[in-house]
Amino acid sequence: MSRIAKSPITLPQGVEVKIDGQEVSVKGPKGTLTQDVHPLVSVAVEEGELRFNPAEESAEAWALAATMRTLVNNNVIGVTEGFERKLELIGVGYRAQAQGKVVNLSLGFSHPIAFELPEGVTAETPTQTEIILRGSDKQVLGQAAANIRGFRPPEPYKGKGVRYADEQVRRKEAKKK
Repeated sequence: MSRIAKSPITLPQGVEVKIDGQEVSVKGPKGTLTQDVHPLVSVAVEEGELRFNPAEESAEAWALAATMRTLVNNNVIGVTEGFERKLELIGVGYRAQAQGKVVNLSLGFSHPIAFELPEGVTAETPTQTEIILRGSDKQVLGQAAANIRGFRPPEPYKGKGVRYADEQVRRKEAKKK
């Protein structure tokens, strides 16, 4: 049995939850997010808490209840605090510039890259080698960061490329003669 599924989600002040069949809608100061809940999981709101229980007693149902609880909890955190992802550009001449909904990247290719941000994600560039992405939906934000990183992932010999701020790149030793 899952311990995560057993712990309820405490709803902060100013957060409204609406359950419509198997769809949970979370509304807060930073927007509205919805999550479809698996049919093997039942959701209930009791005294300002969201509780997730399996619809039947099986290991799969308990696992899905824990997964759904975590996804809805991410939505609750997203509409109250929001999420942030930092990227670093390491390499000579590597630059980034945020202009509205587009991030212009210069990553050593023969052409600049104009990355269009998805809906609900904003970008900020405090320096030319830092990108800070912010958004309320954790999955969309993570995918946008992964797409930017995918243009030039860090290489193991010099460490050049786009990396997450907390990422450790394992370096390889150069070939010996």
